[in-house]
Amino acid sequence: MKYIESTQNKQIKERAKLLQKKERDRSGLFLVEGHHMIEEAMSANCLKEIYLLEGEDNFTDLEPIFCSQQVINKLSSQNSNAKIIGVCTKPDIQPEKFDVVLLLDGIQDPGNVGTILRSAYAFGVDYVYLSKDCADIYNPKTLQSSQGAIFHIGTMNTDLYDTIRFLQIENTTIYATSLHEPYKNLQDVKPKLPYGLVLGNEGKGIRQDILNICDMSIKIEMDTFESLNVATACSICLYTLKHAS
Repeated sequence: MKYIESTQNKQIKERAKLLQKKERDRSGLFLVEGHHMIEEAMSANCLKEIYLLEGEDNFTDLEPIFCSQQVINKLSSQNSNAKIIGVCTKPDIQPEKFDVVLLLDGIQDPGNVGTILRSAYAFGVDYVYLSKDCADIYNPKTLQSSQGAIFHIGTMNTDLYDTIRFLQIENTTIYATSLHEPYKNLQDVKPKLPYGLVLGNEGKGIRQDILNICDMSIKIEMDTFESLNVATACSICLYTLKHAS
């Protein structure tokens, strides 16, 4: 049984670097914490190492590295004392079909990106494209908000303009969420497969050059506020479009 007590341990210092995007990009690895996220990582065959608080039971099929609370906390991104940390390889998910795709343009908040991924998985989205200036999908806040969806849905950082043009060549209708006319009310849209939905930056919305090439703009009809949080808007749009008749 391996036990690490010191936060100055070389292996721990190396793994703590995974809290930084630069190291995640370099290594292709990232950290998750908590039983649920560990279980999701196991189900996707992405779990590589386990760091477990001394005295805790191991529920994984890996040989754990037992650690002091100080060591576990060094690997944790949360304020409260963690009990289990996993090192994961980034999943490579290639769906068989691209009937419904989601395209994210400059969404900055990791919590929003994570919640959007969770909704995308819940409502049957086949793939998620993210512009290169979106929040990192392996940011700890993104991962926690996704509740493990990152292990089950394909994602790619890409040039959205080129991706939309390619999808349109493949007969995919692209809908943009927009507050500016001309637009169609969401409840009046009856999409046919395949289609894509574009969501924009929290403050600025979708970039004009992206908006210009989308096939149709849609707006969520509301009684009071003009706009919603982007993750909330995403859930409403995905559910409505999925069940439109």
